[in-house]
Amino acid sequence: MKYLVIASLIALAISGPTVTFKNASPALKDSDLVAPQEMIDLINQSQDSWTASADWVGQMTIGDAKSYASASGEPRSFPEKDWGALLDSVTPPSSFDSRQQWPNCIHPILNQEQCGSCWAFGATEALSDRLCIASKGSINVVLSPQYLLECDKENFACNGGIADLAWLWMKDHGVPTYSCVPYLGQDSTCPTACSNGSQLQVYKASSVNTYSGPSSMQAAILAGGPIEVTFQVYQDFMTYSGGIYKHTTGNFLGNHCVKVVGWGTQNGTNYWVVANSWGTSWGIQGFFNIAFGQCGIDSQAVAGTPLV
Repeated sequence: MKYLVIASLIALAISGPTVTFKNASPALKDSDLVAPQEMIDLINQSQDSWTASADWVGQMTIGDAKSYASASGEPRSFPEKDWGALLDSVTPPSSFDSRQQWPNCIHPILNQEQCGSCWAFGATEALSDRLCIASKGSINVVLSPQYLLECDKENFACNGGIADLAWLWMKDHGVPTYSCVPYLGQDSTCPTACSNGSQLQVYKASSVNTYSGPSSMQAAILAGGPIEVTFQVYQDFMTYSGGIYKHTTGNFLGNHCVKVVGWGTQNGTNYWVVANSWGTSWGIQGFFNIAFGQCGIDSQAVAGTPLV
């Protein structure tokens, strides 16, 4: 029954809400282009916050795009972090970037390819960075999203998953390194040894919490490093090439998990600095900026303390 409930939630997330958003078409087919040129032109002509481009998205269809955004935001498996009076007494800096604070611990952009494994990438990438930070650089490894695809059967491999459940697996069972279990972009049998035959060594998370709202998320990043978030993806997001993203046009495609590394402010707009998992040819060499509050970006975050 648990699997059926989760599957229903993920299916709902992929199909999207029934309401029609601004400038959105109510009757798109999976075979339609996700970002026709007229959409890209509309985005660039109607606002100056961010820039759209066809360079990455090309002739991608709606069906193809959905495979990149197939996460679900429910159910919550961990308690919301209670910071007590800390958030009232401490003002976060106007800008912060984990890449500058911990330059040797924020690992390179990865590529999930056309597999709905963002839930595994966001989780393992955040834990990888946090493990390095917590160990003061003595444990500097990239953890394996492929291991989660193959072993975490509470989630659905390339068909989507839930960030909280990925962290639950990393807390209870741990994950080995990327070099031990390299990424294949498809489901397979849960390995009992590394791909080269050597013994598995896993790294675990503890004290996992959820975070909602900018203040709580900022405190979490300042305290321990990048965090995983789940947010809503619309057609226009696929065309992002720079600037501060704000949903401008297009239909809901699904939910997506990513790693937030910091924040900033520009011309009165507060924004998150985020690492995507679509390779370095997307966005700003794989990163993007998104305004606070956009697409639920600061409503469902999760992270844990690594065991070192």
